Amino acid sequence: MFKNHPKGLLAAALSNMGERFGYYIMNAVLLLFLCSKFGISDAKGGLIYSVFYSAIYVLALVGGIIADRSQDYKGTIQKGLIVMATGYILLAIPITATSGNTSWLLPFTCIALALIAFGNGLFKGNLQAIVGQMYDNFEAEAAKKGPEALAQAKGQRDAGFQIFYVFINIGGLIAPFVAPLLRQWWLKTNGFLYNSNLPELCHKALNGTLGDQATKFAELSEKVTLAGGSFDPAAYLEVFNQGVHFSFIASVAAMLISLAIFLYNKRIFPNPASKAAIAAESLSYTNEEKLAMAKEIKQRMYALFAVLGIAIFFWFSFHQNGQSLSVFARDFVKTDKIAPEIWQAVNPFFVIVLTPIIMAIFASLAKKGKVVSTPRKIAYGMAIAGCAYLFLAVFSYINHYPSGTEFRALDESVAAGMKCDWWVLIVTYFFLTVAELFISPLGLSFVSKVAPKNLLGLCQGLWLGATALGNLLIWIGPVMYNAWPIWKCWTVFLVVCLISMGVMLGMVKWLERVTNA
Repeated sequence: MFKNHPKGLLAAALSNMGERFGYYIMNAVLLLFLCSKFGISDAKGGLIYSVFYSAIYVLALVGGIIADRSQDYKGTIQKGLIVMATGYILLAIPITATSGNTSWLLPFTCIALALIAFGNGLFKGNLQAIVGQMYDNFEAEAAKKGPEALAQAKGQRDAGFQIFYVFINIGGLIAPFVAPLLRQWWLKTNGFLYNSNLPELCHKALNGTLGDQATKFAELSEKVTLAGGSFDPAAYLEVFNQGVHFSFIASVAAMLISLAIFLYNKRIFPNPASKAAIAAESLSYTNEEKLAMAKEIKQRMYALFAVLGIAIFFWFSFHQNGQSLSVFARDFVKTDKIAPEIWQAVNPFFVIVLTPIIMAIFASLAKKGKVVSTPRKIAYGMAIAGCAYLFLAVFSYINHYPSGTEFRALDESVAAGMKCDWWVLIVTYFFLTVAELFISPLGLSFVSKVAPKNLLGLCQGLWLGATALGNLLIWIGPVMYNAWPIWKCWTVFLVVCLISMGVMLGMVKWLERVTNA
């Protein structure tokens, strides 16, 4: 897999895998954890999740600027891992939320999330910039061997970022199992069973707002109590959330492992070109050559921002896996044997399985002289993402699914009869994953192609900044999901994907011409 790729690619991929493992442990349960711990609504929990998720990528711009100005990419990455570990340590403290401490405990949790976001901003984009520099150096060495060697080396960049992306998802595949399994083990140790609908009802019971859901609460509380006797909703909530807190210790360990891998391999990672080196290099060019280069850089930056605009809408749709798709799994899918968070492992599983297949298809087309450009792949990815939401919209319409709020208010027996099987999520995540493989790793590759040498960190941060803008909008998903019959929610995402695809296809020839993609 790593043949004909830069030497440091495996080490960078392993370091990123460790960090992503720790991150995805937390991410898999974050929305449902906020709601179960503090008794807040899906919409409020979704807003906190959206701001946090956006901050991760917005702060990548800050991390890129810091690294570009200091020219200390490796030091910035190290600091990022340490700051993230600190945030996870704060999240791991198992403090029970009560009416008396929520006023400071919820902000405390948000501070922990802010540390994770800032640390991620220092780490993520700058490691990607180092990978991009690996391929710049790799191509420079190949150029010395002749045009044919250079063409072959340039063809490896997309594949290299796809390999890098696979390792991200190896961590993402394992991580979603950690928190749910620890939580269920801790519940069983304390005489309870898991039920995804019970935390919300426990908070209502404690607040005296159960209303006509009292019967449903009584039925569920009886089912989850192993030892018999009376059911204490406060005790259930405490044990339920303690198990999740303990899982964040695994996130701390993952950050430290990632840091160890990075430090061990630090010497083989390249340093992106310094400003002084770039200035010295520019002295060898004539004024006409400098003007031509400046014009080319300007055109490439225009192309970059055009692709970033499309990326915003992809991430708005794709990252519903942590929002409306998570609550869909909780509400409408039979999760009596599998916790809803675990379904998020389906996406990284498909990434790992499908990446070699997609790479082989593109390699086969290239050998036949039918090279598919990176911009065109991104357009196809938006169409495939639309297929996921088309499937969900049609399925939900045929089954007459109401809004999430209306569904949760139904009697337990009625709701159980309406729930769908696991295959619905499998089909959805299959389409979303294929779309992701056409967009996310290739977007990273695209950015590394067009970025000026002295702005590698910033440009990778811009890609993550576009992701942030998309993430800032994802809270809309649970709002629509709980307000409308859910087929309408999925239709909105379908329309967003189709419009983005159309715009991208309209720009493809220009992007290919500007970037020589």
